[in-house]
Amino acid sequence: MLSTDPTPILGRDYVFRGRRIRISLEPALIRMTRPLTSPWLFVVLVVAYIIGFAFLTRAQWFLTPASSFVGCTSVYWVENAGCGLDGQSCAPFTNTSFDFRCPAQCSSVVLQNPRAVGNLEVDFVPLLVGGGDANQTYRGDSFICAAAVQAGMISDSTGGCASVQLVGNFTNYLATSAFGLTSVGFPSVFPMSFQFSPSNVLTHCTDIRNGALAFNILITCLLFFVLRPKPIVLYWCLVSIGFWHIALFSQPQATPPPLDVAFGAFLPTLFVCYAFWRLAFRFTLPNFTAAPIEAAVWYLAPYWTGVLTNITMDKIPIDRLTPADIKQQPGGITALIIIVLILLVLVVNQVRVIRKTGWLPHYLGWYVMGGLVTLVLSQLPGLQFRLHHYVISMALIPGCGFPTRLSAIYQGFLLGMFLNGVAAFGFDSILQTAADVRLDGPTGSALPDFLTNSTTYDASIPLTNQTISWPPLSNDLINQGWNGFALLVDDVERYAGTALNYSLASLQAGLPHFFRLALTSGTTVGDFTMAATLWPNGTWVDPLPGPS
Repeated sequence: MLSTDPTPILGRDYVFRGRRIRISLEPALIRMTRPLTSPWLFVVLVVAYIIGFAFLTRAQWFLTPASSFVGCTSVYWVENAGCGLDGQSCAPFTNTSFDFRCPAQCSSVVLQNPRAVGNLEVDFVPLLVGGGDANQTYRGDSFICAAAVQAGMISDSTGGCASVQLVGNFTNYLATSAFGLTSVGFPSVFPMSFQFSPSNVLTHCTDIRNGALAFNILITCLLFFVLRPKPIVLYWCLVSIGFWHIALFSQPQATPPPLDVAFGAFLPTLFVCYAFWRLAFRFTLPNFTAAPIEAAVWYLAPYWTGVLTNITMDKIPIDRLTPADIKQQPGGITALIIIVLILLVLVVNQVRVIRKTGWLPHYLGWYVMGGLVTLVLSQLPGLQFRLHHYVISMALIPGCGFPTRLSAIYQGFLLGMFLNGVAAFGFDSILQTAADVRLDGPTGSALPDFLTNSTTYDASIPLTNQTISWPPLSNDLINQGWNGFALLVDDVERYAGTALNYSLASLQAGLPHFFRLALTSGTTVGDFTMAATLWPNGTWVDPLPGPS
């Protein structure tokens, strides 16, 4: 390790124009707060903190009926064929109301894969369809909480309660923009819609995560400035405060948060964090004992930045480190290049520090070995390597175990980012199947074709006498296990079976209609095609290539 510790910036002499200026803020703070550093006082305050934090958690989640909570992605209508034929699995469609409570910050929860709405593809935004009419009517597959924010029923920063009523069939959903959210329109008919009412019977509706954040930031500042426990105790306080703030306030895994899941992740988190202490923090944090102000600046600012990764990194157009996501998201490649360049500069500087200590061959050997193991794992058949952000922290923290100010900054940020990863998402595997990575995206299955196209469609025939058709299954598709078709009309499954045509007699004239076709194998439905569009003037627009 380095032979000299950092000299406190606020506790030494400076020479300016031949005059010696002494700055002694650090020694003065230490003298003033020494009576408050008693271990017994610390124990009492820890107990008081735990009790206070428990009451905050109770006020946040457990004074409102658990059944009234809805998540940021909660919907009434499931995509594609998820609601079954004619949507019967999602019934009833009307005359139903529900008092609900939404958490805060739902405006930042977006679609992870493209979602078809008529002939549009919506991605990387909250799913909002409609809301622009006088009654603020939304299509049934819209995100309920984001719609409530856009409709002005609740606040995005504090969540809130409202009542939602299902109003059944609606035609021509109008797009709108309000409260930082923009919805898309849908010019046809859909069987399920909802509207909001501010009146409800729920209480304790305000999300207090911002108050809890202020409380926890204040506590960590008191730990550094006033109480100043031993470095290892201070470290474990940061681990515990950060983990439980994420699990219970800033990014719970569900609403209300599942305490069993949180405790299940906490124990392995402690083991990993013990390794962090042994490999890095014990070589850096104790060296700032004589500089509590500096320690607070170098550690706390990046630490809370990492803990709140879901907020601080929200504007970076990268959500998951997968090639498909980075290519799909606007600005993703540019953002990745910038991040890699910044990381490269920081790594080169840290390598310079490690070289001065003589430990570079030791660290280089371990990192090369880790890289080779990762390379081997990434080649396993049927699995994809996923670089979760908690894994990035685990990989980089050992290289930050040096008594420098930059190492302290890196440690604070990486610890916070690690806690964010494991508390919000758990210890996700670094090897995942394609289905795990894909989530609700297309599976890559074979796609059927329409025989009906812009050339063969005869607009002179009345809609009541029109049919659309598709070719029979080829031998190759039959050998793959496909045995039927599913047809979405205006984003609702209207046919499932082995027939090769569908009558348009039941469709409402004067409206555009959208058709998407998929192959089926028993109850398994493959990818749907992009939408073919039939406009009211009889113009048929063929679907674009690829799945929807």
